[in-house]
Amino acid sequence: MVEIIPFEPRYREDFKRLNVAWLEKFFRVEPIDEEVLSNPEAHILDPGGRILFARVDGEIAGTCALMPDGDRFELTKMAVDERFQGLGLGRKLMEAVIAEFRRLGGRELFLESNSALKPAITLYETSGFQHTPRPGASHYERADVYMVYRG
Repeated sequence: MVEIIPFEPRYREDFKRLNVAWLEKFFRVEPIDEEVLSNPEAHILDPGGRILFARVDGEIAGTCALMPDGDRFELTKMAVDERFQGLGLGRKLMEAVIAEFRRLGGRELFLESNSALKPAITLYETSGFQHTPRPGASHYERADVYMVYRG
């Protein structure tokens, strides 16, 4: 059974664990990642963002966040435990985070990614994100893709 649930302090380490595992598999943990993952309350929740989790049979298996940037939100820190990939958790998290963005009334939802991550890019495209020029410098060295949700 898959549940999409909001952040609770007891899942703080799961948020970091899932993202660090994903980053170390494909790239590296950059200073901005370490800062946000070590203190998600200050960087995501306190300014008005959200962190969601996919829980499968009681185990935290995936996560995704909406990080505020003025009246815009960045879809960020999406990761699914390798043991649970192929169950559609990424899609469920994506649908939930878009619904949360709409509920919050944000002006724009954007994300940054890397072109080597073909399955992730496909998920973003089929969820309503469109490739667009980046309006400024990226927070991430690894980012060579910028997309905006057009729903």
